[in-house]
Amino acid sequence: MADGRADIGLIGLAVMGENLVLNFESRGFRVAVHNRTVEKVDAFLEGRAKGRNVVGARSVSELVAALSVPRRVMLMVKAGAAVDGLIDALVPHLSPGDVLIDGGNSRFEDSARRAGELEARGLLYVGAGVSGGEEGALLGPSIMPGGSAAAWPLVAPLFRAIAARAPDGTPCCDWVGSDGAGHFVKMVHNGIEYGDLQLLGEAYHLMSRLLGMDADEMSGVFDGWSRGDLDSYLVEVTRDVLAARDADGRPLVDAILDVAGQKGTGRWTSATALELGVPLGLIDTAVSARFLSTLKEERVAASTVLPGPSPSFAGDRAAFVDDLGKALFAAKLVSYAQGFALMRAASEGRGWGLRYGGIALLWRAGCIIRSSFLDRVKEAYEAEPALPNLLLDPWFRGKVGEAQDAWRRVVSAAALSGVWAPGLSAALAWYDGYRSARLPANLLQAQRDYFGAHRYERVDRPRGELFHTEWGAGSGSGRD
Repeated sequence: MADGRADIGLIGLAVMGENLVLNFESRGFRVAVHNRTVEKVDAFLEGRAKGRNVVGARSVSELVAALSVPRRVMLMVKAGAAVDGLIDALVPHLSPGDVLIDGGNSRFEDSARRAGELEARGLLYVGAGVSGGEEGALLGPSIMPGGSAAAWPLVAPLFRAIAARAPDGTPCCDWVGSDGAGHFVKMVHNGIEYGDLQLLGEAYHLMSRLLGMDADEMSGVFDGWSRGDLDSYLVEVTRDVLAARDADGRPLVDAILDVAGQKGTGRWTSATALELGVPLGLIDTAVSARFLSTLKEERVAASTVLPGPSPSFAGDRAAFVDDLGKALFAAKLVSYAQGFALMRAASEGRGWGLRYGGIALLWRAGCIIRSSFLDRVKEAYEAEPALPNLLLDPWFRGKVGEAQDAWRRVVSAAALSGVWAPGLSAALAWYDGYRSARLPANLLQAQRDYFGAHRYERVDRPRGELFHTEWGAGSGSGRD
């Protein structure tokens, strides 16, 4: 700026925060930085930021004083109490029209609350989902901002400058919606990521346990898949991971303990879906699978006493790998379909007016779940903005139809061989349930009426009209 003040301030100098600072600076912005442990500020200025247009601040008040007006302050700290504490510390130093940006993985409900509280004080709030990991933060992430609409013109030039670029040159950043919409979309992004990663792990597991393939062979398969329908960042990541070697020359993946961590966004996705009544079979399964992985000692003990088949395969290995690729793609489409269905339910309930095709465009580059078919998602919602589910679009419907025989063969082979593949199975179960005109819920509702007098609807009467039957001795004796 002409007065020498910084264009944006950033608090929180972990790797993501540092990389975002360097990204902003590389795009011509002056950045003021602060960290709770002030020694990190000094180390950053003398290290990675040395010689760059970055100024350090040893206190919150000093940071605010270093910013041009209206001030824009971005928080890159752990979600929860740390964000609220920083906001409380910053507010006394800010003026009406200043913007607070939370770039962490905050719960969308917290973002909605913070937006309301800050707007009541004349301040503006942005909850910005940022995806792409450490590399994305440095070179160009996907950014999903939401919150106070008046803040968008103030942050758009900065965010669009640092965002990843889609193949057509469009920045992967656009306004999502009010209050918690930005962090909601990022949460769903991460839920889809959980589903994707689970499916990729199962493909690896089946090739390894059932087909006996080594890491180099599997890396080659993923490399081939990355050139077709399965072209995506996570398929490329899987290829590279399988090709990596440990210090002793063994595949590094074989030396890694089979216990998966998580930061909570997948659980939030599942919990939100339960609250909204949206079935997320695959994503729920992916979350549960991570919990199961942590029972390492129990699983090792159980493996010695619980009976089951020993994996064996006597068929055409190349044909099975081809089937596996088709099954993986079909199940991957289900992961996205479930995520977009959840966004639709939340948008309608909260009045966000989410633009689903536009959200797909935000994910074409920079983010973890970027895939080659995201342009198809945009086209699907452009053709039918009220599309109830992505799989009802002709292109997606056709792709799943082409793959489903292979998908069923893979799930059957996994079950018969005792090889764990819950995501592929859950995605198929969801698909078969969604395409069923009649489910056994009629029996379930009769059972509920029997023991709990919960009543039921009839196929030969208008929806909403309820009936109860006196089923006989023992009925109505309990409540669920």
